Amino acid sequence: MSSSMGDKKRALRGAFLAKREALSAVRVRAWGERIQRGVLALPAYRAACSIALYSPLGNEVATSGIMRDALAAGKRLFYPKVTAGSSGVFRVRSETDLVPGRYGILEPAGNQRLPDGGGDGLIVFVPGVAFDRAGNRLGRGMGWYDRWLAGLEARVPRIGLAYEFQLLEEVPAEPGDLSVCVIVTEERIVDCAGWGGGVAGPRTDGSCDGFNASGR
Repeated sequence: MSSSMGDKKRALRGAFLAKREALSAVRVRAWGERIQRGVLALPAYRAACSIALYSPLGNEVATSGIMRDALAAGKRLFYPKVTAGSSGVFRVRSETDLVPGRYGILEPAGNQRLPDGGGDGLIVFVPGVAFDRAGNRLGRGMGWYDRWLAGLEARVPRIGLAYEFQLLEEVPAEPGDLSVCVIVTEERIVDCAGWGGGVAGPRTDGSCDGFNASGR
């Protein structure tokens, strides 16, 4: 990463983290509920067999509604666990399987790891500090998601959850920064970089090309 690119990312990350953490609890709850309702209406979500979620840090978009729906529907549910020697994404079978982890973030208590590559019927939901319409994502700055997403098969859809103010005209990106296929905000569903094509669920024969968030 060039110093100028790093400076741009740090400045943007600092500004938008501050803006997000300044949100009121009422607004975070209301927007989070609207975003999750949008997710639950996605044909690709309904068709998925496996869901990789995240536990929100601070005022990140909540995912508890998605978790409860996925468990009730019998979908396989996975969450990140970042610990020395066992970082990865692991199976969660109930809400009680999530326990405070190394950084105070809820993590899976178990050790059943997501298969290498992700497998068929998987959708991944990721947080972000900022996104743009091309799907570029600015993360927390540790690079964990970029490294993990790079190990998944290209066909696995990646969906970003964000508040509308986090959606920018352009997010600084460079090789190694993994983009998302779709972004769900409290106001809309953004089909990034022309991914649409009429596919109503996870693909089994290619990348996000053809992934259609709306099912149209």
